[in-house]
Amino acid sequence: MKKIGAILFLVFVVSLTGFLIYNRERSPEDLYPAKYYRELGNGMVQCHLCPNRCILSKGQIGLCKARKNVDGKLYSLTYGNLASIHLDPIEKKPLYHFLPGTLIYSISTTGCNLQCKFCQNWQISQVFPWQIETKKMDPEEVVEEAIKSGAKSIAFTYNEPIVFYEYMLDVAKLAKKRGLKTVVISAAYINPEPLKELLKYIDAYKVDFKGFREEFYRKLTVTGHVAPVLEAMKIIKESGTWLEIVNLIIPGENDSEEDIKNLILWIKDNLGTEVPLHFSRFHPDYKLLNVPPTPIETLKKARKMALDLGLKYVYIGNVDDLEGNTTFCPESKIPAIKRKGFFVIENSLDKEGRCPTGEKIPGVWQ
Repeated sequence: MKKIGAILFLVFVVSLTGFLIYNRERSPEDLYPAKYYRELGNGMVQCHLCPNRCILSKGQIGLCKARKNVDGKLYSLTYGNLASIHLDPIEKKPLYHFLPGTLIYSISTTGCNLQCKFCQNWQISQVFPWQIETKKMDPEEVVEEAIKSGAKSIAFTYNEPIVFYEYMLDVAKLAKKRGLKTVVISAAYINPEPLKELLKYIDAYKVDFKGFREEFYRKLTVTGHVAPVLEAMKIIKESGTWLEIVNLIIPGENDSEEDIKNLILWIKDNLGTEVPLHFSRFHPDYKLLNVPPTPIETLKKARKMALDLGLKYVYIGNVDDLEGNTTFCPESKIPAIKRKGFFVIENSLDKEGRCPTGEKIPGVWQ
């Protein structure tokens, strides 16, 4: 009995750390040389792509389930293996100051460097690439299909695109050459050096910011920390890449007035008053099924607090609320873009993002 208990404990520890050795043979075409790692000797490597900085022995796979040590070299397991392909309204991301009313060609692979207990895409973010059906597409095919679809941009989204960094980078470079804009939908849990390289080819970056307290990150993302995300948002803003932020408000976890106020003030002091902030409604999912949906009143209070503290563009998401989904001209407060759900129902801005009154709204409008 003691022996069985010891075995179960060992299985638990391995699962908790996420450093899984999987003996399934991978065909050569499933492996792609990874960037941003260091060889440590004795066949060991350390990944430098994200703050997890996984140290892997031969045959081990990182926390992200997407990068593997093969004979002392680090490889991506997800290059070109698409788990999801969709044509979405840009407002679904949500991006409200970036090509409103257009369609965006959206792709994902599998894996994530966080293990959020409230993940809405856990079926692809928390699995290995061989555990679900995927479609092989090289970067050229992705760009061609995006152009054929009529989309104005390509989004790297659904799971965490940082874990398919090499593929995302190659697709983004080709997309820019062909006149498509590029968008990253990410938790921004990435190290500065790879982020700065990526941003050269990215037009917009939407950050899913989890919560302002370190305690929240440790409890509900399991592997994450808040400081690297704050640093990443500053780097994105400084790069000139268009930035929008979404904060999913979870009842009893990150919905206190203090948490919300601290986030608002940090954005104001470090990113400025013109970065759009979206407060999004939580609904029970994955491992957080015992928490109720966010009261709509909580979202409205958070939005009002942000506006009162000086942020100019604040929205609420996952809620059909005309005022909370509308972009207003900054001085006159007249509606500039009205939305219903994921769709624009009225847009009075010109191609430069100017209101009929002449006021300029920051964003990417053409």
